[in-house]
Amino acid sequence: MTETTTTSPEETEALAAALAARLRLGDVVAIAGELGTGKTTFVRGACVALGVHERVTSPTYTIGHRYHGAAGEISHLDLYRFAGLSAAEWGDLEPYFDDAIAFVEWPEAGAGVLPAARYCVRLRHAGEARRVVSIDEC
Repeated sequence: MTETTTTSPEETEALAAALAARLRLGDVVAIAGELGTGKTTFVRGACVALGVHERVTSPTYTIGHRYHGAAGEISHLDLYRFAGLSAAEWGDLEPYFDDAIAFVEWPEAGAGVLPAARYCVRLRHAGEARRVVSIDEC
């Protein structure tokens, strides 16, 4: 396990960029943490490192975004609004995992349904701008 304290969004993005260098198509990254801990900031840093030039935003209300990067397709899912996933809901989400690197915020909502994550990231508040970020191979 790697645990790091970041003191700015830019440091959180840089930490994500370092992880992105290890990712390959088919990898899933599960990102957990309370509201406002920087989950989307983390995904943004990874996406930029993977060659995404589009604006990376939270997909809370759209559930998922798909980006084109130098490394291939990048999916960003946010399962905040789900208590769990039904078979029909999984059917809607499954294409986001096809031939892509997938980042999943609030992965606990998809427990037992989502593909296995390669990395598990947890962010937590440690003060006004400080975040503790742990990164584990799952």
